[in-house]
Formats: sequence, structure tokens, C-alpha cells
Amino acid sequence: MKWILALPGGAGSTADLLGGKAEGLATLHRLGLPVPPAFVITTRACRAFLDTGRFPAGLDEELGMAIAGLEAATGRRFGGPDRPLVVSVRSGAAVSMPGMMDTILNLGLTSGTTAALARETGEPGFADDSRRRFVAGFAAATRENPPQDVREQLHMAVAAVFSSWHTPRARTYRELHGIAHDLGTAVVVQAMVFGNRDAHSGSGVAFSRDPTTGAPIPSGEVVFGRQGEDLVSGRFPADPLRVLAEREPQAWHALRDALTVIENHYRDACYAEFTVESGELCLLQVRPGRFTGRAAVRVAVDLADEHLITREEALMRVSPDDLRHARTPRLDNAEVFARGTGACPGVATGRVATSADAAVRMAASGPVVLVRPHTSPLDMHGLAVAAGVVTAVGGPASHAAVVARAMGKPAVVGAGAVDLAEGTLVTIDGAAGEVVLGRARVLAGTEDAHLRRLLAWADRTCGGRPDRDEIARLTAAKAALL
Repeated sequence: MKWILALPGGAGSTADLLGGKAEGLATLHRLGLPVPPAFVITTRACRAFLDTGRFPAGLDEELGMAIAGLEAATGRRFGGPDRPLVVSVRSGAAVSMPGMMDTILNLGLTSGTTAALARETGEPGFADDSRRRFVAGFAAATRENPPQDVREQLHMAVAAVFSSWHTPRARTYRELHGIAHDLGTAVVVQAMVFGNRDAHSGSGVAFSRDPTTGAPIPSGEVVFGRQGEDLVSGRFPADPLRVLAEREPQAWHALRDALTVIENHYRDACYAEFTVESGELCLLQVRPGRFTGRAAVRVAVDLADEHLITREEALMRVSPDDLRHARTPRLDNAEVFARGTGACPGVATGRVATSADAAVRMAASGPVVLVRPHTSPLDMHGLAVAAGVVTAVGGPASHAAVVARAMGKPAVVGAGAVDLAEGTLVTIDGAAGEVVLGRARVLAGTEDAHLRRLLAWADRTCGGRPDRDEIARLTAAKAALL
């Protein structure tokens, strides 16, 4: 039994075995898009590890062979004195669980290989920064300092990622989203590309269409001179994706073309994570966008207009929940206390909770709005019970924004220091990015042109006119198409 598959190998393997991240990387390879060499340790290996607490027989040997394959593909040596191979170790479950499990970047950096990387690049500051990040990330995942033996580093990192499947935050996320606890996670080991290499490097996330509105405009964020963890954490200022076109036009054109290719493949809006190293684009992750609410309606209608899908497929892609949230309510001329970026549309009213633990405690007495400088996977229990979320820093790609969209909860990010005492009643508008004191008057959402067209297609397809206030009617209409 093989525990490890090379990428883009594993033809015929499913996401249940490879995990969604590795399946996406294999797709990118097949599409001819730029992806660093990688291999995947399958979910089968994770389940075996979780059952026994140790690697299954043969996995160590396969790890050695897989690393040799990366060395051959990159012309580098793992732990070598010149041109060292440095890798990332990332979780990748069959179902996306953003930020819930551990990731370790820059693995393979020891005191010796860090010096070798500095000599190779002529950038000792970059090499030292990468080593510092690795030590911190490794310690956070394993509760230990990294050993000098790079193969021992890899063994410990893989075990830590496997074990993170059972962390409380991961269990909470699975329970909220109806994900089975016995699936396990795959682990992707991939040659590093460095967003912190120089002034022409950076890390970013890109949606082929706006995730809030569904408009057919590439959207996302990028941080220059930093690695992806800085962007996702929301702790560092990020630039809108369009700034990439001004700073690194070659990488921008490559990304824009790649998003088009990916959309045509999935026949759907898509999400991609990328790194630019010294002006060169590499893609690190891809999946269908999975937009919700009004954005999902617009994407479905636009894709039908673009003849990528049929009108019947457009109807099937929009869920009853999407329709319920398509008429997004808005605040009515309220006095704004703080303003940020709307990360997930909707209005929520509740009392301020300034920590995840407080949110859990206070939610027993009524709705709460979690207000934090930024969120991390450790806040998952608070995000789960909150009616909405506000962060001082971060943008549409930050942890708070991504998790809020996955849960369909109103979110405002990057609102600055929201100085409110715990228990203060606030109302937030996750479309406008507004925070208002007290209970604000709310206007019912209006039905836009895309929703009207979708419902008209349902009328014609199903031979009747569904009541726009009875979502079950459209559900029945969609079922009739099966």
C-alpha cells in the first residue's frame, strides 16, 4: 500500500484520498500553470497515524524517496551545504477547513542551510527572516524547537499536522459544517517559493470574481516582501490585488490569465493562493470560489450568460440559503461609529464580546458580536457562537473574513481600533463595512436584476411562478431538474 503520491501523479485518485489542496495542485499541473514540485501524504496515512499514534509501516521509507524526487525536480539537496531544498508542510483535508490545522513553512532551514541560502541569494536578511519564521512556526505546531537534522524536522512536522486534525478548533469547525470526524487530512510537502525574498516578491490570494458582489472582476489582496501567513493572519497591512498590476505587471498578467484558465476548467468562479518570488508567479492552491448569497446568484447568472454553464445548472448551483441571503438588508442612515471593509454581507446586532471565551459565555444570554484586533484559528469557538465579527486589522483575505464567509456571518474587517467596552450593544453592516452603536434601523434588502432573472428562469423551467418568499418552492423546482 502506498502512503505517498507524487504530484501531478495520482491520476484517478479522489479528493477523499489526496485532500482538496493536493487535488487542486494536480489540476494546476494538468492545466500547465506554474506550480512548485510537491508530493502528498494521503488521508489514509493520517487515519493510520491517528489510530496508532505512530507512522504506518513503510511511510518513513516513502518519505525518503519522495524527498529524493523533490531534490531531482529542483536541483537542490535537503539539508545540503549548497542550494538547500526548503519545503512547506501543509494540511489539506478533502473538505476545505481554512486555518483549522497546522502549516509549517521554510522547513529544512538549519543554522548551516540558512547560511547556504544567504550565500546563494546574497540576501542574509531574507535567509535569517525565513529561519526565524520556521523556528516560530515549528515550535507553535510541535511545542518544541526544531532539531538540526532536517529529516527529523520533516518527521515531526508531518506528525504535528496529522495530530492537528483533532484540535478543538478543527473539531468545532467540522461540527458546524457537518464534516465527519473520521476523514483525516492529507499533508502536502512542497518546494518553497519565497514571498519574502526581495522587493519584487510577495504573497497573495485572488478570487476570479468579487466574493462579496460576484462582479466579474479579479479581487483579493497581496502583501509584498512577506509570506502568506502574514496575509492570512490579518496582522499586517495588505494591498488590494490590483496593486500587483502596478508593482509586478508580468506576474499580474500571468495571474489574470491563470484565473481565466482555471475558471474555464471548473466552469465556476475560483479562489487561488499565490506567491511571487523575484517577479515570477507560482500558484500554491486553487479551488472553486464557493460564493454565497447575492454573490452566488450573480456568478450563476453571469456564467450562464457566458455559456460556461446552462440555465438549469445555474439554478442548481444556487442554494435556498443563497436565496435567503440574496436580499441583503442594509442600515438606514445610521450614525457610523467605525468603518472598515465589508467582508461578508448582512446585518447583525449584539453585545460586544472582546474575546472568544467571552463570546461563548455571553452568547447564552443573547446575540454577541465578536470584536477582536484580528482572529486566528484559536478563536473558532467564539466565531461559532457570534452573530457577527469585527476586526481592527485585516482585509477580505484575512482569517476572520474567510471564516465569516464560510459561515455566512456578517463581518467587518480592518475597522481600526474599535474602542468599545464589553457588553456594548452594536449593529454591524457586513456589506457597507459599518459599525453602529446600539440597535440601528434596518432596511429590507432589495431584489436585484440577477435574482429576478434567476427566478424567471425557474418560472420557465418549472412551468410555474414560485412565490419569492417561499424558498421551499424554488427548492422543489430545482429538484425537478434532477
